[in-house]
Amino acid sequence: NSSGPNVCLHRSSTAKPHVTSSPPPGSNKQTPHSIIIGVRKGGTRALLEMLDIHPEVAVAATEVHFFDWDENYAKGLVWYRELMPYSYPHQITVEKTPGYFTSALAPERIRAMNSSIKLLLILRDPAERVVSDYTQVYFNRLENHKPVQAIENLLVHNGALNIRYKAIQRSLYDVHMRNWLHHFPLRQIHIVDGDALIRDPLPELQKVERFLDLSPRIVSSNFYFNQTKGFYCIRSNGRERCLHESKGRPHPSVNSTVLQQLRSYLQEHNRTFFRLVKRTFHWQ
Repeated sequence: NSSGPNVCLHRSSTAKPHVTSSPPPGSNKQTPHSIIIGVRKGGTRALLEMLDIHPEVAVAATEVHFFDWDENYAKGLVWYRELMPYSYPHQITVEKTPGYFTSALAPERIRAMNSSIKLLLILRDPAERVVSDYTQVYFNRLENHKPVQAIENLLVHNGALNIRYKAIQRSLYDVHMRNWLHHFPLRQIHIVDGDALIRDPLPELQKVERFLDLSPRIVSSNFYFNQTKGFYCIRSNGRERCLHESKGRPHPSVNSTVLQQLRSYLQEHNRTFFRLVKRTFHWQ
């Protein structure tokens, strides 16, 4: 999830400040006004890249893992702020680390930093997310010459669904959401429909603009459909960029009985989640 676009977008210094040895005049580093907290394989990178079009947004270049990794959290807020981009007073800083959503400690730690922060959560069909999670790990293991297993071997243990499999645990949206709602009111968490963002980015981004109190600056001409890749790419400041080739990889076909087992198991969790967020999603 941490791989960025394969084409960098160069900006003039009037648009957004570069990270240089001497900061652009009038700019500084700020702790985030908004954090994309997850979910892993939900479309966090696409959301961040699309938000980056907005002239009032400055995005962190990498996933920081400040609130979910103890060794980073121990380094303190000054260390965290140093990893943020230079921004101007009229801009908001946005960080994304998909691991935050499933972290037991992240909500409490983020609230301690800023109790009124605006959180962005992008979700997709949880069963599809499991397969996507597996696919990412599968390719990572291949690239590192590590042994790989068929997805069915991970999903099933002794003939039953292996609910301890991490990828399944990450898709129990209700379990994790309950933890966040324990620390933040629902009005501070905007849920982006990841499936809708892929199909038609603009309406989802317009909702995010409103949630973040940004002026409406993202328009349909900022996106074009790339037939080869099979998803939308970004056009901004006269340049075009697509997400990294690791995005949109073909998923393995999963044994239909196993997939049905997974969907059935997730169904009750989904219903609970819909009640928690007072919203329904069209997941199978």
